[in-house]
Amino acid sequence: MEILETVGIDISKKVIDTHLHKRDLYQQFENNKKGFKQMVKWLEKNNDVPTENLMFAMEHTGIYCNNLSLFLSEESFNYVILPGLEIKQSMGMTRGKNDKADAKRIALYAYEKRDRLKSHVQSSESTLKLKRLFSLRERMVKQRAGYKMSLKEQSEILSKSENKLLLKIQKELIKYLTKEIDIIEKEIETIVNEDETLKSQYDLIITIKGVGKQTALYMIVFTEGFKKFDSWRKFASYCGIAPFPNTSGSSVRGRTKVSHLANKKLKSLLDLCAKSSIQYNEEMKLYYQKRINLGKNKMSTINIIRNKILARIFAVINRKSPYVDLMKYAAN
Repeated sequence: MEILETVGIDISKKVIDTHLHKRDLYQQFENNKKGFKQMVKWLEKNNDVPTENLMFAMEHTGIYCNNLSLFLSEESFNYVILPGLEIKQSMGMTRGKNDKADAKRIALYAYEKRDRLKSHVQSSESTLKLKRLFSLRERMVKQRAGYKMSLKEQSEILSKSENKLLLKIQKELIKYLTKEIDIIEKEIETIVNEDETLKSQYDLIITIKGVGKQTALYMIVFTEGFKKFDSWRKFASYCGIAPFPNTSGSSVRGRTKVSHLANKKLKSLLDLCAKSSIQYNEEMKLYYQKRINLGKNKMSTINIIRNKILARIFAVINRKSPYVDLMKYAAN
């Protein structure tokens, strides 16, 4: 499929600013189904490129781009959802900012990268539900942690008899949030169990020693059912655990580093998996001890184990068979 024309779309809550790259045409539409249909009619009138050679490009704006993404998927259009930082860095130094200019920049960026961009695959409804529930759960867990810290500090310093209401309300909020988090987790479990594909992926991932339930669920959600990333190495970059060289010419010889532009939640979960494996997985424990005895850096060794675990997760999904602990059989 050859992309001959791109449409840049800057999305806000109420409107979408649309720019047709080659024709250098701009139009604004409502961010709803009626507006989307008007956009298609406008393109049919002003664009002579066949639909299969047309690519829509939009910046990821959370829930604001959901309806447009669903519409384009249902109408079988090619489209990509691009990270805002990726577009911003591609622009270099720019003066001023407005939605019309942003739509034009998105269209230009997509046109320049058209040979490398892959059309977005719409997530299943189950995956979308899980993503929203995980987002809500994350916010509630942070709120609960904040109240717990505040309550602990106030209980140690303030007089309990004189601050009964202050302490009581925070205790009740913590209790309420815990109850609601449990309800969300049960709903997440129900969604996974009712979706055959998700359940199969979940069951395969947790066969890997050291990988827990939460990590398995997060992996499924952020890989969009393992459709978004075609290799574990690309996902390692997304998680911020892929080492990159830090050299330039003959003078710069820095340490190999991992990127800080990453999904920190997944990086944290994989870190816990690695540390759990070092404790309870005999193979990983021996590997870790061997490298440390050779004088290797502890954090770089843990990062290697993170990558090993990630590679195994993708392997069991691609093979569609559980992980086999060969060390167990070797011991016998």
